[in-house]
Amino acid sequence: MLRADIEARCGAPVTAARSIEAGFTPGMAAVLTCADGSHHFVKAASHRAQRSFAASYVEEVRHLRTLPRATPAPALLWALEDSEWIVFSTEYVAAPPVARPWAREDLDACLDALADVAEKFTPAPAGMGLRTFAAETASWSQAWQTVRLPSHPGRRAEAAALASRADELLRGQTLVHGDLRADNAMVTPAGTAIFCDWNWPATGPAWLDSWMLLVGPYGDGLDVEAVITNRPLLRDAPSEAVDSLLALMAGYFLRAGCGPVPPSSPHVRDHQHWTGTICWLWLAERRRW
Repeated sequence: MLRADIEARCGAPVTAARSIEAGFTPGMAAVLTCADGSHHFVKAASHRAQRSFAASYVEEVRHLRTLPRATPAPALLWALEDSEWIVFSTEYVAAPPVARPWAREDLDACLDALADVAEKFTPAPAGMGLRTFAAETASWSQAWQTVRLPSHPGRRAEAAALASRADELLRGQTLVHGDLRADNAMVTPAGTAIFCDWNWPATGPAWLDSWMLLVGPYGDGLDVEAVITNRPLLRDAPSEAVDSLLALMAGYFLRAGCGPVPPSSPHVRDHQHWTGTICWLWLAERRRW
């Protein structure tokens, strides 16, 4: 029955499916090829067997319905939901997620797109009903109560204080993605960046997404200081606010990375611990600890 409903929405029988391996959510994410040669990107999760991931998909659909068309994101085409399943499709983009380690040209394409978002969507569209980024991440600073530090243990209190100031320092009116990394970004053959997985859009500083995105390239060894120098959106971000963001991310991801490994997503803890470690090392470098 579910297959028939999907094929009806796609407009032709499905003849092949290619799973998208990037990301850490175990719900289905696949490119379907139909008998008429068309391609369709489809996500699906079971409300019963994958409750939390299905809830995440429901949130993504809710936000995609209100995301401005000019946002560099695949548009929502259709969604099906019943007591068992949430299934939806977004525009198919003929490009893979950004490859690791980061290449400068991919980073430049992504930062160009984010600068455009900051210009077009400050303030964020009122009809989206967004919370602030600080509100979305309000619990993150609590991680500093138990987090294990990879270095500089004497700086815990200072880092915790920085993270606790997120509500003060990370205010802004810009539409932000709030979860940008390589597997959420694609660069088309034409060099245009597109961002997917809009589960937690919010309002925040115009520079926030760009600085969050830099964590991966910094950890991959790219010369991000040269990038920052040449981009006003990055260069002009208040230093204390950037450090607050890094402290917030470091605490959250270091603690999450030490949790039990879920069988449904065996690589997520490694990713979280790596991200937390990179944020912590970058924060230490910036603070000259």
